[in-house]
Amino acid sequence: MTTTMSPTRIIAEIGVNHNGSLEMALDLIEKCANAGADIVKFQTFSAQRLASRDAPKADYQIKQDGEGSQFEMLKRLELSDDDHRVLIQHCIDNGVEFLSTGFDEIDLEMLVNLGITQIKIPSGEMTNLPYLRAVASYQLPVLMSTGMATMEEVEASISALLDAGLQRNNLTILHCTSSYPAPDNELNLNAMIAMQRHFGLPVGYSDHSEGIEASVIAACLGATVIEKHVTLDRRLPGPDHLASIEPKNLTELASIIRRKYVMMGSALKIPSKSELDIAKVARKSIVAGQDIRNGDLLTKNNIALKRPGTGLSPMKWDKVIGTRAVRDFKKDEAIVLTLKND
Repeated sequence: MTTTMSPTRIIAEIGVNHNGSLEMALDLIEKCANAGADIVKFQTFSAQRLASRDAPKADYQIKQDGEGSQFEMLKRLELSDDDHRVLIQHCIDNGVEFLSTGFDEIDLEMLVNLGITQIKIPSGEMTNLPYLRAVASYQLPVLMSTGMATMEEVEASISALLDAGLQRNNLTILHCTSSYPAPDNELNLNAMIAMQRHFGLPVGYSDHSEGIEASVIAACLGATVIEKHVTLDRRLPGPDHLASIEPKNLTELASIIRRKYVMMGSALKIPSKSELDIAKVARKSIVAGQDIRNGDLLTKNNIALKRPGTGLSPMKWDKVIGTRAVRDFKKDEAIVLTLKND
C-alpha cells in the first residue's frame, strides 16, 4: 500500500512580539500569511491573573527586556478582547488561521467563544491540572507543548486530558526546549521521536532555537506541526524577539517544509517517471559482441553488455549463456531469443 507523509502545519508564533502594539500585530499577521504560515498564534492573558506583582523575570527576559517585574512586562503586552476581534478579522482577510494560547480558564473560555478551532497548551501550563481539565472539556483538537518536562510529566498530563474526556485522536504533543534562544546542544530533537514511539500520538516541534535548521530537521523527522516565533526585527526590545525569525526566514522555512513534503514521496521503492526514460539510456542490454550466425552457441566470448538498456537485461546473462542464436545477429545488435520469463 502506498503511504505518503502528512503535510506539516506551520504555526507562526507572533506571541507577544507585537510589543503591545495592535498595528505591529496586524503587520505581523500580513507578513506571516504572505510568508506561507498556515496559522498565526498569539498569547492571551491577564497580567493580574497570570503573575504576582513581585514575580521576577527570567534571566533571558531581563537581558532582552530590561529590569522590572514580570508583572510590569506582561501588563505592557496584554491584548484586549476588542484587540482579539480585530486580529481575528485580519486573519480572515489574509487567509490565515487565528490561534492564541490562553493561560487560564477565563482566557480559554473567551477564546473558544471567539471561535478558535483548536487549543494550544503552553509548556508552563502542562502541569496545571485544573487548566488541563478545562481544556479537555471543550472537546477541541489540542496541541500541547512539553518544554521543561520529563517523560513522566508528559505522561501524567496526557492522562489528565484523556481522563477529563479529551479524545485521544484530538491530541498532538509538541517537543520544546524552554530557553530563549535555545542552544543547539539542548534541543534534543530525538526526544520528539521518543515521545511519538512511547505515546503513539502525533508529534510536532515548538522551536525556540536561532535560525530555521532545527525546524527543518524536525519536519524531516516526522513533525506534523512546526511552531516558530516570528518578529519584524530580532533587534527589537522584548522577551522573545531574539529567539524568533523574521518574515523572510519564515518564507524560506515554509518553502523548505513544503518541498520536503513533496520530496518524501511514498514508502515504495520504485523508479520515478523520469527515471524510466533514463534507465533505457543508462542501463545495458545483452548484445552481440561480434557477428553471430543463426545456430551459433552463445558464449561469454561472442556476446557483450552495452547500452542502451532496451533489450535483454544483464541479469539474464546466465540464461543466455549456452543457448543458440535463433537468427543471425550483427555486432552490437540486441540479442533476442525465446526464454521462459523473458
